[in-house]
Amino acid sequence: MTTSRESATAVRPSGIWHVFSAAPHRMFFLAGTVQIVLIMGWWTVTLSSLYGILPAGGTRLNPVWAHAFLMIYGLFPFFIFGFLATVYPRWMNTPALSRRTYVSASLLMAGGGALFYPGLYAGTGIVALATAVFLCGWLTILVALLRVYHAAGQRGPHERALNLALAAGALGIACFAVAAVSGNPTWFVAAREFGLWMFLVPVVFGVSHRMIPFFGNSVLENYRIVRPAWSLPLVLVCATGHAVLVLWGERRWLFVCDLPLMLTGLYHSVAWGFRRSFHDRLLAMLHIAFFWFTLATALYSLQSLVLLGSGRLLFGRAPLHALGIGFVLGMVVAMVSRVSLGHSGRALVADHLTWITLLGINVTALLRLAAALTAPFFVYAHFFNLAAAGAWLVCLAPWVWRYAPMYLRPRIDGRAG
Repeated sequence: MTTSRESATAVRPSGIWHVFSAAPHRMFFLAGTVQIVLIMGWWTVTLSSLYGILPAGGTRLNPVWAHAFLMIYGLFPFFIFGFLATVYPRWMNTPALSRRTYVSASLLMAGGGALFYPGLYAGTGIVALATAVFLCGWLTILVALLRVYHAAGQRGPHERALNLALAAGALGIACFAVAAVSGNPTWFVAAREFGLWMFLVPVVFGVSHRMIPFFGNSVLENYRIVRPAWSLPLVLVCATGHAVLVLWGERRWLFVCDLPLMLTGLYHSVAWGFRRSFHDRLLAMLHIAFFWFTLATALYSLQSLVLLGSGRLLFGRAPLHALGIGFVLGMVVAMVSRVSLGHSGRALVADHLTWITLLGINVTALLRLAAALTAPFFVYAHFFNLAAAGAWLVCLAPWVWRYAPMYLRPRIDGRAG
């Protein structure tokens, strides 16, 4: 329900740009919320075309490649950079990023993301141009974050790990641009593996490693903060190892990297108080999403062990979507909900819509897993895929409607930012 104070701030006709550009999270988060709907809307139509429900879409680029790029690079980085551009200076006690820097970066990334869609139908040259514009925005904000890092008097392992992961993401975008122009699938595989395992997994795990214990300590009594020094470098090494093994065509040995990741995830869920987290919905959302990291790496491990023993590739893309939807999307929505509430002056409380959104993401992940797991023996398994896309839109569109306006309105507590 909207309060009278929220209504008052919502109807101010002037200064929208000043409010919108007042803090980096506003611009990046709004672009990300728009992409949540656009990406899955496009993919639902594309799936319907691929399954013969709608006429053929006629994309000039492999739609599976486009879907992978949009999910890995065209969605999550908006939220990641919005968060990091806000917290990096605070973590390292340095001045905030200049408005010019984060405005330029967010507009370049949003512009490249918008141009990507018509490029899918106009030609791969437009796709490459869109990717280049997007990469310029990425590099703009990355350089700004690196300057904060080098100017800081205090630096920690989280910032070092995040810097490496953000650089790997930039490399992955460049690989995708080459794939789009050349049509060479090797470059696409490189872009996918760099983006998922060397960018998203280290970033989301690293932010979780720093923030989940912090949030737990703020809401739970007698809470013990656990941030083991060994786990962050272990995840970096194993995630990179996973990507390298895939690029070498050695999926049967992935368990060597994925089993340690699974055990690391399970250890942290227990150490961070998974069961206790349900005393606070906003905290529980983070824990539920993080537990998907353990589930996903368990599926990857079992899949590679079966491949090693029998030569059969079970589960299809189930592990990939457990990781991408359950873990990454779940963590992003849980973290963005918390940041958006706090930075708009609202109480840090997950209302029913926010809570149901996280549960809906879990349903979406399970439907997508069902599509992959039943594909070998169920002729209509693809309908689970369509159902997953529909569930995504049904559960996330109301969340976007609820949170997106916060980025265009002043804080309800009257503070700046």
